[in-house]
Amino acid sequence: MGGAEAAVVEAASTAAAAEAAEGGEDGRMEGWLYLIRSNRLGLQTSRKRYFVLEDSALRCFKAAPAPSSSSSKREDPVRSAVIDSCIRVTDNGRESVHRSVFYIFTLYNASNHYDQLKLGARSSEEAARWIRCLMESALKSPRKDEHVVACSHRRWQAFRLSRRSNRMHSIDWTILSSSHNDPMASDVIAPSAWTIFGCTNGLRLFTEAKDGGSRGKYWDDHPAIMAVGVVDANSEDIFQTLMSLGQSRSEWDFCLREGRVVEHLDGHSDIIHKKLRGDWLPWGMRKRDLLLRRYWRREDDGTYVILYHSVFHNRCSPEKGYIRACLKSGGYVISPVSQGRQSVVKHMLAIDWKFWKSYLLASSAKYITIRMLGRVAALRELFRAKNGNCACMEFSSGELMRDMGLPQGGNERTKIEMQSADECERLEGPVEGPQGGSNRHLSSTGSLVQLNDATDEFFDVPDESEYDQREAMWSSDESTHAADQRHAKLSSAAVFVRKLHDLAVQKRGYIDLQGAADADNGPCYYGHTLPKDSSCTMPSSWSMTDPTTFLIRGESYLLDHQKIKAENTLMQMVGADWIKSDKREDDLAGRPGGLVQKYAAQGGSKFFFIVNIQVPGSTTYSLALYYMMDTPLEKVPLLERFVNGDDTFRNSRFKLIPYISKGSWIVKQSVGKKACLVGQALEINYFRGSNYLELGVDIGSSTVARGVVSLVLGYLNNLVIEMAFLVQGNTQEELPEFLLGTCRLNYLDASKAVSLDEC
Repeated sequence: MGGAEAAVVEAASTAAAAEAAEGGEDGRMEGWLYLIRSNRLGLQTSRKRYFVLEDSALRCFKAAPAPSSSSSKREDPVRSAVIDSCIRVTDNGRESVHRSVFYIFTLYNASNHYDQLKLGARSSEEAARWIRCLMESALKSPRKDEHVVACSHRRWQAFRLSRRSNRMHSIDWTILSSSHNDPMASDVIAPSAWTIFGCTNGLRLFTEAKDGGSRGKYWDDHPAIMAVGVVDANSEDIFQTLMSLGQSRSEWDFCLREGRVVEHLDGHSDIIHKKLRGDWLPWGMRKRDLLLRRYWRREDDGTYVILYHSVFHNRCSPEKGYIRACLKSGGYVISPVSQGRQSVVKHMLAIDWKFWKSYLLASSAKYITIRMLGRVAALRELFRAKNGNCACMEFSSGELMRDMGLPQGGNERTKIEMQSADECERLEGPVEGPQGGSNRHLSSTGSLVQLNDATDEFFDVPDESEYDQREAMWSSDESTHAADQRHAKLSSAAVFVRKLHDLAVQKRGYIDLQGAADADNGPCYYGHTLPKDSSCTMPSSWSMTDPTTFLIRGESYLLDHQKIKAENTLMQMVGADWIKSDKREDDLAGRPGGLVQKYAAQGGSKFFFIVNIQVPGSTTYSLALYYMMDTPLEKVPLLERFVNGDDTFRNSRFKLIPYISKGSWIVKQSVGKKACLVGQALEINYFRGSNYLELGVDIGSSTVARGVVSLVLGYLNNLVIEMAFLVQGNTQEELPEFLLGTCRLNYLDASKAVSLDEC
């Protein structure tokens, strides 16, 4: 993914980072970290440093500073940088740096996307704690007057992180959805998607309830089955065990013969190949293999989600002696319980075993799937035998590195397709830029680029012996990331579905939108290019969703953190656009001849709120949702403050609740049903007119968003997507919350998007 100079800061000691993460009420956090630089040749070097986050400042030391109680004079840091409301944090997932596996996250300046600093941790738990503390520090910093645009470019001339022409990975907007974490797992009231049908070996077995999401043509022959069990281990240990494809997997996975990573896509997704053993399959059945795209993420409550689905890849053709099965949907959900001492593990599979129907009946296929789900019981017994010891601690860094794959030829364009899609979409490629300079001044108000100063490049703190031993176990033929795999892009953006949390890279998607057949399009009348269908049966149509489906903060939320059903919406949905163009289309509401300008010409008090969701590529697709209200803005103080406020305030309050009411399990699990603050982690482009406010949500700015959207697009015409929008209430005066509007999108079809180029 290209890049010049970047910094990766890494927590070397799990215990130190965990202790620091707990911190105190003052938000202080500290621990040993690594500073890793990239030179002009794309090579990375690591430097161990001690970092302290306190009083909205991130300070870097060459040695752990003495406690304030034992030192009469406070030690000066080597470098320091301010963490304020203009700082954003991204989650880049797992990455290999100097033959060690780290969990990477990135700091960047929202007003200057070329200024950024990558940080990392030895575990995803450490990364999550650092991210949370950094985000809280940014939120607590004072803002300017809300009528003054915050984070001006002039203000940030001194905040120089690095000079890069590329932008970075997307933001993990699930890390901090609000100043208080909502205790509820879902903000949508929906019937259970699963029905229990049995129990075996201590595992409850469920089958997916039919909801018509496939419209009766894709999932009926191979229903999804899920096994649920409790494992005596914390969620991170189980996650590490499930992610490993090395020798340690043979201790519990009786199905796998061997596995490897074909291609590392980004920190949260890769392509893996699994060869299954034949001794657990029915007699006479040939061995199977699976070529899968694997995606993972961590929720803010410590839950891990691992998703799989079958793909095509030109570097892994079917092998002799194996029949390639098709995993249509599958994965794990690992949720901590009992204060983290135990975890509920859900394992789901919807798989076509690719055998002749005359040879094995459907009931036999179901039996094989249930047999494979029995790995949850084997996983449970593995941790029970270890008496709670961390199984992942037995992994060498070499094994983790092999799990990540990291093949050579990172610049090669790789063909990756969903088996349910006909073609692929090529996304924009990596861009490299010049290496940035450094600031030599030491100041508590210095820029983050000072933390990456090269003046101490050759000074390093001796590492712990355990890491030295791990590095000694790397095999000589293993390679590190190619330069274009290390750095991600950063641009302004937001996302329209939850968990747009690290699925894709700038290579190929799963559906070739640009290759979709053009529909017969008439003149462009903004606000009416997507038809309305209240019966919810017409493909590529919209309607309003029942607001009581969604949960919002009640009047007593600050005391009991309980949410209530929404009763109605402030605005009515009056139109929608589903358009395509060769460029990003902004400010649709301000264009002549459209719905908004028509009402503007008539005068009156009608006010419009538009959410424009932009899906980029060689062809950019825009889904614009138009909401209107007759109530004067001044009678809705919170909305008035949002409409007339600065971008910092807007980003901290605009909230989305997504819900896939009809569709496959993998898409439902990817999107989720939890409210999230879109602008808190991603930028939104705001356009204010005399009678409207339009929010431009650029999904292309985020690999998190782009990844899940690439997955969703593969199933798009089989999905019913429901959403609700609101402005978050944080004070007693702003409660209870209210929905701005809702929408329901029925089986959208890319081929029916109206082309602006032909208008």
